This record gives sequence, C-alpha cells and structure tokens, in this order.
Amino acid sequence: MTGLIIILAAVGGAVWFVSSRSKKNTAAIEQQSFEDAIADARRWTERLGGQVMNLSGTDTASQQAMADASERFTAANSALASATTTKQANLARESALEGLHYVNAAREIMGMPSGPQLPPLEGQRQAGRVTEERTVELQDGQTITASPYASANTPNYYPGGTVAGRPVPAGWYSRPWWADALSTGVWMMGYSMMFNAMFAGMSGIGYSAAAAESGAWDGGGDMGDMGGGDMGGGEDGGGFFDGLFGGGDGDGGGLFDMDFDF
Repeated sequence: MTGLIIILAAVGGAVWFVSSRSKKNTAAIEQQSFEDAIADARRWTERLGGQVMNLSGTDTASQQAMADASERFTAANSALASATTTKQANLARESALEGLHYVNAAREIMGMPSGPQLPPLEGQRQAGRVTEERTVELQDGQTITASPYASANTPNYYPGGTVAGRPVPAGWYSRPWWADALSTGVWMMGYSMMFNAMFAGMSGIGYSAAAAESGAWDGGGDMGDMGGGDMGGGEDGGGFFDGLFGGGDGDGGGLFDMDFDF
C-alpha cells in the first residue's frame, strides 16, 4: 500500500511539474509574441510619423490624404500606448499602415515616388478597386462619385479593405461614404442597394453586394499602385444613406423606394 501511495504521489508530482512548465512556456511564448507585435507596430508608426511631419499636400486631394494620414498616426500612437495584448498591438500596426497608404496616395498625386511597397491591409486585395468613374444621384439631388483617380471632385481616398465587416473598394470618392460605419462599427440600412448602384459589373470588383453583406466576398482584383487612402478625413460622412434612401423621415423614399431590411 505504501508503495502504491508513493507511486501515485510521484505520478501526481510529475503531472503537476509538466503542467506548470507548459503554462510557463505558453506564457513566455505569448509575452514574446506581444513584444514582437509591439516592436513591429512601433516601427511602422515611427515611419508614418516621419512622413506626416515632413510632407504637406499641394492640392485638395493630397492635403486630404495627408490629413487622414495624420489622423491615423494619432490613432496608432493611442493604440500603442494602451495595448496589452498581441491583438491590440496588431490593431495599432494596422492604423499605422493605413496612414502610410494615405501618404503614398498623396505622394503619387504630387508626382513623388511612393517608396517601398507596403504590406496589404486587412481585406484589401479581396475588396477590389474602382476601375471606372461612376456617379450615383441621391434623393436630394446631390451625387456621390467613385473614380480610380484623384480629382477636385473626388478628393477622398480609401485604400481598399474591410470596414465593420464589409468591403470598401479602393478608390477616390467625392464623399467618405464608409465614415459612419468606421466610427460606429455598424453599417446603416441601404449598404447593399448603394453598393449595387455604384459597383455592379465593375471589372475591379468581382463580387456582388449580397456577397459583401454575407461575408462571402473575394474581389481578387489587382490593387496596382493605389497608394494610400482616406478614412473619413475632415468630412463627417454622416447622413449618406439617409440622403440616398430617405433617412429617418418615415416615408421610406429615396433613390430606391422599396421595403427592405438588412
């Protein structure tokens, strides 16, 4: 009996030792992963900071792109300061990379070299890109235009990627129609109808609005030298879907006057 007790105690001790060592190893790996992620995020943030401090736009579009880059620099620094997990550090990195894509857009407009190729943003390749200019007329007579090129009419850039779980194609826009979803994390009713009106059949976007809403989207387009992007900039982007689909006045009108829920 004594021998059995000794054996059981030895086995229990061995199990405890292995478990304890495994937990310590896991914690060490997680800590190293976090430190690596922080270092990577800080590297991209510092690179963005150098560009923001030393580059100024020369026209409306490049000035807007640099304003957006500056906003993302602030966001990246804030995220870095509060990051306690690898995921949070990666979010800071994503903000810095977004800012650098905006910088590249500004540099391209001003005829400057964009520098080394940047890592893609989340969902950027799959979101596709605007390949032709299109304009959608809103209920109140205003319009929103998408274009593959910057102009006085389309000064707001988005580098392509995922906003609140849905794709926004890379391109230049007259208004930052993604801004509300970016700030709230929720798309307003009307995304699908607007997406179809603006992007249906466009060669750079290989998925439908229904696929975009369901998450089964993969544009697979060639992003090319799309440069940086605009995450809303100095415009609030508010009320876009209100203007397009009749807003909150209760009549359900707008460009597409029908009953639907998303």
